[in-house]
Amino acid sequence: MDIPTGNIFGFMLILTRIGAFFAASPLFSWQTIPHRSKITIALILASFFAAITPYPAQAAAISPVEALLFLLDETVYGLALGLVAYSLLAVVRVGGGIIEQQMGLTMANVMDPFLGEESRPVGTILEIIFVLMLFATEGHHLLLHILSRTFEGYQPGTTPTIEALAGSVLKAGSAMMMLALQLAAPILATFLLLMVVLAFMARVAPEANVLFLSLPLRCGLGLLMVGIFMPFLAAYLKQFALWLNRLIPV
Repeated sequence: MDIPTGNIFGFMLILTRIGAFFAASPLFSWQTIPHRSKITIALILASFFAAITPYPAQAAAISPVEALLFLLDETVYGLALGLVAYSLLAVVRVGGGIIEQQMGLTMANVMDPFLGEESRPVGTILEIIFVLMLFATEGHHLLLHILSRTFEGYQPGTTPTIEALAGSVLKAGSAMMMLALQLAAPILATFLLLMVVLAFMARVAPEANVLFLSLPLRCGLGLLMVGIFMPFLAAYLKQFALWLNRLIPV
């Protein structure tokens, strides 16, 4: 390859990593964002990073097969970055799903404005509020900062091993469940106490229809606890940044 072609290839490597990251990451992968806007943002970011990132030294002398493998590596790396970020943001949705199960709203569905499909109401509301908090604190800049750090740690043409990427994704998945349970733990404890009270009522007043009374009580208590739950979302913003820096392979 001559030098201009090598520069174009370096730009393609950067664009491939950014595009794969956008395809799997939160915020940038939502269906509500037009595809033209996503492509435009990806091209602008790729042009910016291409201006400050050195191209791989072998870009001027690699074969087409090697070029294809480099592009594949960048795609896998970008997807792994996006999946880690998506798993950490999905903590709020999973925590909302746990709350909905306790409230008895597992059959209720609303239109998710992010994904453009039906989803559960509590998880969707909590995710919308969390995303608004994320934008209010400029948390979306954190994702771009993480992306820029990947080009500092791994220049175009160099990526972590598959074992490291798979380990990051698996750790993010396990952290998602752990953090979701931690977020929903106070509400789970409250519902456990409610079940104990209902069981005591069933023993004291067997003629009362405890099953009929439990549904409005669970819904009302759940909505009340969701309101009390909001400060925990603000606290998770710091945890989101810490876990993102910890799990992203940079």
